[in-house]
Amino acid sequence: MKIHSALISLSDKRGALEFAKELAAQGVSLLSTGGTAKLLREAGLAVTEIGDYTGFPEMLDGRVKTLHPKVHGGILARRDLPEHLATIEKHGIPTIDLVCVNLYPFAATVAKPGVTLEEAIENIDIGGPAMVRSAAKNYAGVAIVTDPGDYLALLEEMRANDGSLTLATRFALARKAFTHTARYDGMIANWLTGLDAGIEAKPDEAAPTPSIFPERLQLAFDRVETLRYGENSHQSAAFYRDANPVAGGIAAYTQWQGKELSYNNIGDADAAWECVKTFSAPACAIIKHANPCGVAIGASLPEAYEKAFQTDSTSAFGGIIAFNGTVDTDVVQAMSARKHFVEVLIAPAFTDAAKALLAAKQNLRVLQVPLARGYQTLELKRVGGGLLAQTPDSFNVKPENLKVVTKKAPSAQQIEDLLFADHVAKFVKSNAIVFCGGGMTLGVGAGQMSRVDSTRIAGMKADNAGLSLEGSVVASDAFFPFRDGLDVLAEAGASAVIQPGGSVRDDEVIAAADEHGIAMVFTGARHFRH
Repeated sequence: MKIHSALISLSDKRGALEFAKELAAQGVSLLSTGGTAKLLREAGLAVTEIGDYTGFPEMLDGRVKTLHPKVHGGILARRDLPEHLATIEKHGIPTIDLVCVNLYPFAATVAKPGVTLEEAIENIDIGGPAMVRSAAKNYAGVAIVTDPGDYLALLEEMRANDGSLTLATRFALARKAFTHTARYDGMIANWLTGLDAGIEAKPDEAAPTPSIFPERLQLAFDRVETLRYGENSHQSAAFYRDANPVAGGIAAYTQWQGKELSYNNIGDADAAWECVKTFSAPACAIIKHANPCGVAIGASLPEAYEKAFQTDSTSAFGGIIAFNGTVDTDVVQAMSARKHFVEVLIAPAFTDAAKALLAAKQNLRVLQVPLARGYQTLELKRVGGGLLAQTPDSFNVKPENLKVVTKKAPSAQQIEDLLFADHVAKFVKSNAIVFCGGGMTLGVGAGQMSRVDSTRIAGMKADNAGLSLEGSVVASDAFFPFRDGLDVLAEAGASAVIQPGGSVRDDEVIAAADEHGIAMVFTGARHFRH
């Protein structure tokens, strides 16, 4: 289908002038609206403004511009139906072959501090989505362009095909266009249904802050790839990226080498990355089945790696490693010296020399992820017939959050280790018990139904690794319901404990700590992870 005429109406005018110039150079007549028409005309292009085309001026403060039969008739007429073509000819309506439209910036508007309800409402596009949907519906005869990123490819195709675009291209553009309008409407619906249903609309006052849990939640994700299988080989799977991904999330990865990622690789990589990126000091996290088998900080990344690996070298086999700094040859050589088989290696940057060394490990998946410490707005989890949504666990305990509840107060070094231990416990499946000392994990007990069992497993892990727990500190992700947990960790050699507190038996637990000469602090913040 050859393009003879194009309607261009844009809020986002990036690349619009260059696109229009090339269309004109290929003999395409241009039709446009207010601001876009002005831009094209000032550049010397011949352009017909919508008001002149329809015989009606833009009206109602721009609310009505393109909502006219001469516009939509020219878009929606089926080129393969003689009766359609006869109808538009009878009414003097030319066909429109290409529609280039993007929509009022609703998201940018409502993100502004102090935005009023009136401003938000006036940035709900009406004519734009109508044109997009009309053109997408009639893709058999019309090309619809909503993304400036598509301009260059379309122009190249037209140059190569005497001004024509294939049906396959028009269908792909239509699919993209319907997604564009669906997400636009979903964004508006989320914002409006997040407002208090009982508000009295006062358009000239700042709109109330919408709830992050709208009454009807609209979600938008883009498929990145279809995976070989899911958690098990008999399950199908795919990986989707949020349409507006959080900065620094695992979804922003670039894969430098290695086999394609599996479902489990991506899940574990996310756990490793979320853990390690929150540390300021050079840090390493080694993850297996979504649980840390070793986490450490050090003066350098090789030091952090060595300490993390010591925690549980057996479980580290086939694990996923994440660093929060640039991986250089020293890091790679430290891993090679340990003959450490790794599934995935993640870091914010790699030196060229490190990449050259890693290239010898052809099956190793190497991911580069931008380092940013943002959190997702919502964490989502599917359940049968529904969806759980919550805000992320973004609370990191600081010294001022600690309440000493025992006769013995922790030393400055113990406080530093306690904060590190609590930080790691956030990323361990509940029930979580984490023994630490000297900026490294010494024993990790994860995912047990009993907190006492988690404590014993953590001690066993330390013993298997040949690590002493004498004088260590311990983090618990939730309160100790009974004193038996304190008795077990005291027996293991712990000298200080950090936990949220809040049990009806807190007094018994505190008394047990005092009996054992253990310092204990409460944080008031639980870190369950399921």
